Amino acid sequence: MNLPSKRLCLIIASAAIVLAGCSKKPVRPSPDQTALGPAGGAGSGSLNPSDIPTTTPASDLQARSPFDANGQDRATLAANAVYFNFDKSDIKPSERPKLQAVKDFLDKNPGQHVLLEGHCDWHGTAEYNLALGDRRANAAKKYLLSLGVAADRVETVSKGSLEAAKDAQGDAAAKDRRVDAIVLQAGASGALPPASTGAVTAPGAAPAATPGATRPGGL
Repeated sequence: MNLPSKRLCLIIASAAIVLAGCSKKPVRPSPDQTALGPAGGAGSGSLNPSDIPTTTPASDLQARSPFDANGQDRATLAANAVYFNFDKSDIKPSERPKLQAVKDFLDKNPGQHVLLEGHCDWHGTAEYNLALGDRRANAAKKYLLSLGVAADRVETVSKGSLEAAKDAQGDAAAKDRRVDAIVLQAGASGALPPASTGAVTAPGAAPAATPGATRPGGL
């Protein structure tokens, strides 16, 4: 076989190989064979974008309520905790805007009540701290009443040093000398549970201090 013939055979063989490869291309499936089907997913069992919920169910919103198991919302007014000087219960001028903010909140939420929770640092006797915490809570209440808040919308309670940081000094101890403003859920009470023994639970009622009780160190 001469050279031109060999070249011709090689060309024919190459063309045959190319044609064979082209014949093996995958065939596009018809719409009936796709996952969505011919109607673009409208068939039974298909996912339709309009079926995806874009709103949160009411049950989920209720689960995110700011109120705890005791019906208390400690977060809303947490930035308005009122701080006191050593062994004092008077409202400092620098703390008065915080009580004004509490008053503004009550004005905007006429169905809400607030609990003023008095605290002390860990120094001194439990009895003295309870009485001091009560005086602080009632001083804050008196200031709110002077701003025009109705008395029946404000409760007070003293925790004394029940939640104070043990052995805290300086700024750490100063953070325990405060009154927290807590929003109460409708029907909730500011009274502490029975397990919190020794706390003042009656609004405005100060515990009887032990005769001769003193407050050494700091409060």
